[in-house]
Amino acid sequence: MSSISSPFTKEQLMPQPEMLEIKKQKGELFIGIPKETHFEEKRISLTPDAVSALVAHGHRIVIETGAGEGANYSDKEYSEAGAKISYDIKEVFSCNVVLKVEPPSLKEIKMLTPQAVLISALQLKTQDKKYFEALAKKRITAIAFDYIKDDHGVYPIVKSLSEIAGIASMHIAAELLTTSNGGNGLLLGNIGGVPPSDIVIIGAGTVGEFAVKSAIGIGNRVKVFDNSITRLRKLQNAVRMPIYTSTIQPKTLAKALRRCDVAIGALRGEDRSPIVVTKGMIEQMKDGAVIVDVSIDRGGCFETSKVTTHSNPTFTHKGVIHYCVPNIPSRYARTASFSISNIFTPYLLEIAEEGGFENAVRFDKSLRNGMYFYHGILTNKTVAEWFDLPYRDINLLFL
Repeated sequence: MSSISSPFTKEQLMPQPEMLEIKKQKGELFIGIPKETHFEEKRISLTPDAVSALVAHGHRIVIETGAGEGANYSDKEYSEAGAKISYDIKEVFSCNVVLKVEPPSLKEIKMLTPQAVLISALQLKTQDKKYFEALAKKRITAIAFDYIKDDHGVYPIVKSLSEIAGIASMHIAAELLTTSNGGNGLLLGNIGGVPPSDIVIIGAGTVGEFAVKSAIGIGNRVKVFDNSITRLRKLQNAVRMPIYTSTIQPKTLAKALRRCDVAIGALRGEDRSPIVVTKGMIEQMKDGAVIVDVSIDRGGCFETSKVTTHSNPTFTHKGVIHYCVPNIPSRYARTASFSISNIFTPYLLEIAEEGGFENAVRFDKSLRNGMYFYHGILTNKTVAEWFDLPYRDINLLFL
């Protein structure tokens, strides 16, 4: 009987060793933190404690001198935490990871090292096409922290800064109501024998929720308006007590505004905030009443709103004081810096632990959500459509 010859050798038929994927070595991050140059921006992206934690894990950090002064952090504090204090801005931008609060200017982009990683806000509505072309030319990998979305569908940094803005809106209103600031001399609070103040809050999102909690916490009467019943119900559950809520109906809203001492605007909208309070409604409000339009960074929801600054924050229309400063969290730069730093630090440690940015972004969907450039390739569809630029799906780049 003839034997059938095998096409395989004896060695090939023997069990073969399997090649296992070897996890990449833990990466060392070289982080540069420049001083913010955007008008009235005082925040910094890492606190000295965060720097100390990163340095303890073997990472190097270079901080431009004076970068923390706006948030009352000194060069000495950062130096003692292990950072190198640099007097040369080019040295800071030469790091392979650059961490900022505001997006870099075109001049700053020119100083970035080719193929560096940039982590900052994007603030899409304030950008132009040249910004994205400059990043593409340098083959930058860029992450917008205001686009980072976690597994629960929450934008952690945006939510945190919105919480600050909500609480701050009540502090600002209380300050503006004082006689010395041209207000009607009311103290926001529940004083025995004195009727509480009336607060109208338009918008039941994160800003509205924290404004409501602050207002109720010091004993005010609150009315909340929003066109989303779901958000209104969620708000009632969050404050754990019955409060007046209503959809935005012009007559009902106008009546509430006539009686209120403070009105907070906290509506976002898709492209811009919807204007739901007309000039006529505002002209019927009390003399000395205060409007804080937190949504001014998206156009504002009061018809009379116009952008003001931290150094000149208010104007008066028909006796009603308007506060319309974008970027309210920068007014509380230390708290805002602490909040941003608490979110940045775990991400940076994760990137290093995974052996570098590319490995981390493969497995962390939230980082992919925040990425809008990968080695100079635009990966954000919204940006691409807004500026008519070509883009690639980030998920296809990591197959």
